[in-house]
Amino acid sequence: MPTSTPRRHALAVASGPQPGADVGLLLLRLAVGLTMAAHGSQKLFGWFDGNGLDATAAFFASDGYKAAKTMAWVAALTETLCGLGLAIGLLTPLAGAGILGIMLNAMAVKWGGGFFSPEGVEYDIVLLAGAVSVALAGPGRLAADELLPVLRDHRFSRGVAAVVLGAVSAAFVLVVLRD
Repeated sequence: MPTSTPRRHALAVASGPQPGADVGLLLLRLAVGLTMAAHGSQKLFGWFDGNGLDATAAFFASDGYKAAKTMAWVAALTETLCGLGLAIGLLTPLAGAGILGIMLNAMAVKWGGGFFSPEGVEYDIVLLAGAVSVALAGPGRLAADELLPVLRDHRFSRGVAAVVLGAVSAAFVLVVLRD
């Protein structure tokens, strides 16, 4: 009598530990998070050949943002803190939401420049996609969120809520705080 093994659906989610996924998510978090933190520190402290807060505020003013100095602070702190949060996997969906908001604003500023760099949005899309991917998938087990019982079990719904929050925040800034 032939025995058969149950067939798994091609889209079935694997159960149990997934070390490859955990390492992949760690690398994605580090790449996107540290890139964003470096850009934030350019604005905040003038590090890495950055221009600092005054030049960032002047840029925001020249691009039609109201309260340019406040916007410079918000952008610098969001990039730095959300970048570090994403990199270490702390409050990961919220960190991803912050980066999403920043990158949507960056894309709005550059929209007329086409797709390819230096004036295009290709780089911004990659950072946005990485942050959203981690917010939706969760940080993996190699993350600070794993140390906090309330955050240990990532839920897709939390990721979706964070992505919506980031998109709504970006829309608010673009509609209300930009001429």
